[in-house]
Amino acid sequence: MPRWTSTLGGEKISTFQKIGIIGLGYVGLPTAIAFYKQGFNVVGIDISKDVIENLEQGKSPLIDNSENLVIPRNSDTWKVSDNFEMVSDCDVILITVPTPVNSDKTPDLTYVVSATRSVMENIETGRNVILVLESTVYPGVTREVLGKVRSEIGLIEGRDVTLAYCPERVNPGTEMGVGNVARVIGCDDEKLGNELAEMYSLTTSEQSKYVGKMEVAEASKLIENLQRDIDIALANELAIVLPRIGVDVEQVLDAAETKWNFHRHSPGIGVGGHCIPVDPYFYISIADSVGHESMLSKSAREVNEMMPKLASIQIAEIVEGESGEKRVLVLGYSYKPELGDIRETPVHDLVIGLLEGGFEVLIWDPLVDSDDLPKEAIIVDNPYDCGELGAVVLATAHEEVINLEWGRLGKIIDDPIIYDGRRVMDRGHLESEGWKYFGIGLPKEECV
Repeated sequence: MPRWTSTLGGEKISTFQKIGIIGLGYVGLPTAIAFYKQGFNVVGIDISKDVIENLEQGKSPLIDNSENLVIPRNSDTWKVSDNFEMVSDCDVILITVPTPVNSDKTPDLTYVVSATRSVMENIETGRNVILVLESTVYPGVTREVLGKVRSEIGLIEGRDVTLAYCPERVNPGTEMGVGNVARVIGCDDEKLGNELAEMYSLTTSEQSKYVGKMEVAEASKLIENLQRDIDIALANELAIVLPRIGVDVEQVLDAAETKWNFHRHSPGIGVGGHCIPVDPYFYISIADSVGHESMLSKSAREVNEMMPKLASIQIAEIVEGESGEKRVLVLGYSYKPELGDIRETPVHDLVIGLLEGGFEVLIWDPLVDSDDLPKEAIIVDNPYDCGELGAVVLATAHEEVINLEWGRLGKIIDDPIIYDGRRVMDRGHLESEGWKYFGIGLPKEECV
């Protein structure tokens, strides 16, 4: 049984023994394994039969196995299934399903509502099962939306089920995984909230803290990503403005970073993933609902969403002013380095912008399945076998992209031009290999 040494001394045994995890993706699967390793009896549920089949065979269904996950085999203490009846005797159930936005940028809670209903229809009444939502939502969703489903099914709060919220904070493709991120728990029942904090503390080396009612924890997740979106938007706006006065934005940021309280972010062709492009719209939605238009968050979203289009325009101007060859190789397509994840990738809009500008676009991404790449583009398996190109665009800074044989690639192209959309390349090295270097936030007069 899960045990730990309490801060007051002596060994404690967890109040909870069996945990259900709903949604076995980038958050749910590592979370399930973390609890399993601590001795909990774990049941993992996912509606995808492919996901379940992979897990039953000991294979990770994730695009990138960034945490080197070792998948347990089904046993008395580890089971995976697409059948929600399996959670009927769980003490705690965690919901870790996606929360995207609709086409009009309003929150899409479909997955949360569906998962909640499927769980509540299958729990045993009278056991006071703890249902913890981890999906990113705006304040009030756990209480109002999950509470509405509870009422419709006829369950009683505190007798059949108790709601709580604990935002997920993992950062796929980095070292910030389930085992080393702090956790915050919101719950109306303070005693239960502290017990959940102790339970989560077993899975992380960082703190696990009860923070009060559910809305506090819900809001904390929103503003974490909202702040990052605004910071990135500032860097991106500087990358637009400063080059027009002949100043390299990266040099300015390097200089500003010498001050102790400057929080540095780098500009780029845009941001993607399941958090930063999505979470601000949850905040914008709730601000609108209370009669206050959030000008700051809306402006940040506008800046960050315009970057792919702006980059495509800059690339077109460069090519037309140099080689005139309207054929471009885009290196990388996923939303961040070392991941094959294309959710909300800004490279999509960059590619669309180039296509609309009359370019023939070739894409090479060694981590993304070719079926997930735009059908309008030409998918290449070998970046050294693309024929004549007007430019090469670094869109995602995978190590395999950065470490290409640039001298070899440059010799294949009559007039080698690179547009560094992430400003990660060694400019001096590229120029010594015969490349003309252009980059986001770099004044044109400094490009050669």
